[in-house]
Amino acid sequence: MQFGVIVFPGSNCDHDVYHAVGAVLGQPVEYIWHAEKSLRGFDCIILPGGFSYGDYLRAGAIARFANIMPAVVDFARRGGLVLGICNGFQILLEAGLLPGAMRKNDCLQFRCQDVYLKVENNHLPFTLKFKGGEVIRLPIAHGEGNYFADPATLAELEENGQVVFRYCTPAGEVTAAANPNGSVANIAGIVNREGNVLGLMPHPERAAEEILGNTDGLKLLASIVEWWEGGGRYGG
Repeated sequence: MQFGVIVFPGSNCDHDVYHAVGAVLGQPVEYIWHAEKSLRGFDCIILPGGFSYGDYLRAGAIARFANIMPAVVDFARRGGLVLGICNGFQILLEAGLLPGAMRKNDCLQFRCQDVYLKVENNHLPFTLKFKGGEVIRLPIAHGEGNYFADPATLAELEENGQVVFRYCTPAGEVTAAANPNGSVANIAGIVNREGNVLGLMPHPERAAEEILGNTDGLKLLASIVEWWEGGGRYGG
């Protein structure tokens, strides 16, 4: 399975993702420079975390216009798997591949800490290795992770099972105290209606090896490979 990791000016988690996919999962992976215009030959595209273009204007707003993004949009609309992590999630929102928007954390502080997440949908290419309702622990590092959607959009997300991860307590309780940034409905990650584009604020690649003290994030990346090896294909 061929992975591609897009590198924007200001990306700082591209090497982490590359290592997790290549060295830990043992899958072919290549960097894709933001100035490229084609994604031919790739099976899964990952937009990593960081501060693309310095987060000027707002997070992801400039990266959305990078040369590579029309190809990402086309790839996703043909059913290709796309994973946006932290800044990558913000870029997917700006590009219209996922509904809603990001605001500054309600505490107006940059939050860098471990959080607990409740797995709300384990029937996706990204979540096959999780159990429904499973509680996992992943790190966050963001200043604009306060996800917002209007009531109508939020209702659609809930009805369609598009909320994938929610901030929760270690016991799985979805509470305001467990929400690190003020996201509506404690949302930490969502998927598009078709189920092939996932965006989440926590960093699975930073919890993918025993040496890091946590392998919960490896389940997400390994789910993609399991789905592919089970016959999953996109429609392009």
